[in-house]
Amino acid sequence: MDRCPRVADRKGVSVGFFSDYRATRRDERELGEGVWRRAHDRFKRGLDRYHQILESVRDPELRAAAVPVANDLADLLPRVRAVCMEAHVRAPSRSQDIPHSTDGYLSDVHRQLSRAGNSMAQAAEALTMARFAAGSHARPVASGLAGEGTPGLAGDGASGLAGEPGSGGDAAGSPEQLSAPSQGVSAIQRRSAVVTEYVTAAERLLGEHAEHSPED
Repeated sequence: MDRCPRVADRKGVSVGFFSDYRATRRDERELGEGVWRRAHDRFKRGLDRYHQILESVRDPELRAAAVPVANDLADLLPRVRAVCMEAHVRAPSRSQDIPHSTDGYLSDVHRQLSRAGNSMAQAAEALTMARFAAGSHARPVASGLAGEGTPGLAGDGASGLAGEPGSGGDAAGSPEQLSAPSQGVSAIQRRSAVVTEYVTAAERLLGEHAEHSPED
């Protein structure tokens, strides 16, 4: 009973339904139904995707590095929402057309938000690739250990030590195993930094035009 995600009242209408309904209405009120709402939702979907992939990461090194990035990216969502809310206040949008503004600064704001959303999706993709790379580099090591003592392999127990002469694939494989998560972490961190840059650029554009309405 306590696992049920939604509790129904006596009329059979779930509390969860009303919660979702209120959230939707609040989004419509604060973000509209046009370009600002879509920019916000796209960013949020990318963030959700990153967290979903993170839950499946098993490599300790990769996970330890990806969790702080996830927190940093999550901290950007309120900032993106604030930008979209302010843009909607200045130029309400209910269509796919970007509202007109003096010198087109709202188009620039939307462009930065779109780039942030794209880079967020690419960060999630980078995490996916890093997860696969970490897994593929871990499997050869496991198979090498299982093969010790089998016919055709050197019988000397010392030959299985990484870095020792005669260790074969283990010696060559160890550096690759260590570098695979590190390479993936670097790609994820670069993408995260780019996302932050685009969000900051959108905030800066709004700040620079704080005294101007779209039609000024």
